[in-house]
Amino acid sequence: MPDTTSKINFTNGDSEFDTNGVQFVINPNDEFGLTRAVWFKEQQGANVTVVNVGGPDAEATLRKALAIGADEAIRVNANPTDGFFVAKQLAEVVKSGNYDLVIAGKESLDYNGGMVPGMLAASLGYDFINSCINLEVNGGDVKAAREIDGGKETLSTKLPLVIGGQKGLVEEKDLKIPNMRGIMTARQKALTVLEPVAANNTTQAVKFEKPAPKSAVKLVSPDNLDELVNLLHNEAKVI
Repeated sequence: MPDTTSKINFTNGDSEFDTNGVQFVINPNDEFGLTRAVWFKEQQGANVTVVNVGGPDAEATLRKALAIGADEAIRVNANPTDGFFVAKQLAEVVKSGNYDLVIAGKESLDYNGGMVPGMLAASLGYDFINSCINLEVNGGDVKAAREIDGGKETLSTKLPLVIGGQKGLVEEKDLKIPNMRGIMTARQKALTVLEPVAANNTTQAVKFEKPAPKSAVKLVSPDNLDELVNLLHNEAKVI
């Protein structure tokens, strides 16, 4: 996804995202999931594969994931045009690799679609837990918690499983930063490029709009409370 500090623009009649000058980073929800996956590797001997649907420019992000601790990376060589298309590509990778636990971010923080993990689970016939904030695996048994309105829900299930993860799988202070050894090791790890399988797009971006610019701020002296009350009452109309 684009770095959150990037200046966002659109092209082709505001129907396409302009990637010129944009730096891409790992989606934060995916980063929480990756860190949890590496924990499973360190504590339980799991093998961690990271998968991306995208062009060659995504390989730098995949190499960072390898430097953090993933064992191998797979890039499906296709433009991720919509959620169903991405889920279809990921499902083929999961089936061919016989993976029993898929940790996805609950949504990307650029488009905020939130569609891919659920559609992936449905395509695979796996159980699915969204907004997952805790995950424990013991053999084939799973205990998890997910965020709900006003609290959290604790669940038990079995592998195979797809989760849509978020902050809580690990805390921000536990996120891993690639060190020099990890960066050097990542160069030797496998990064496989696969061609996409046939899949139709089910959605299409028609137009993007930027949020309206923020209005000017009026500063009122703390000694002039009468003016503040007048502005809040007659101009802002909040009292």
